[in-house]
Amino acid sequence: MSRVIFQAGLNWNVIDKKWPTTRKAFEGFSIEKVSRFTDSDGERLLKDAGIVRNRSKVCAMIQNAKQFAEIKKKHGSFRSFLDGLDKSKNYASAITELTSRFKHLGPSSASLFLYTVGEDIEPFDMPH
Repeated sequence: MSRVIFQAGLNWNVIDKKWPTTRKAFEGFSIEKVSRFTDSDGERLLKDAGIVRNRSKVCAMIQNAKQFAEIKKKHGSFRSFLDGLDKSKNYASAITELTSRFKHLGPSSASLFLYTVGEDIEPFDMPH
């Protein structure tokens, strides 16, 4: 999900070049570690030229890690949470649930995320 969020609105090459540094800055995307990041950690990250320094995306990473941790606590795993979502109508309800729970995640990004985690979702129709 992190890559989908950072990618939104930016050139793929920019994200690809900064991804190793981004992964390191966010502790390998460890939910346990990132969910404990503080406001001062967020400010530190915003000074790191090795990552995309977009305040809303950096804050979303921290808040989303906290959301993942809460889901794990409540459901046992993210997979269990996903398995409990309504996947009818090409995941319409699941997409709505994800976009309401996670920061900086829109419908097309949620659809792409579901696809990347192995869900049998049809490509999201985007207006041309």
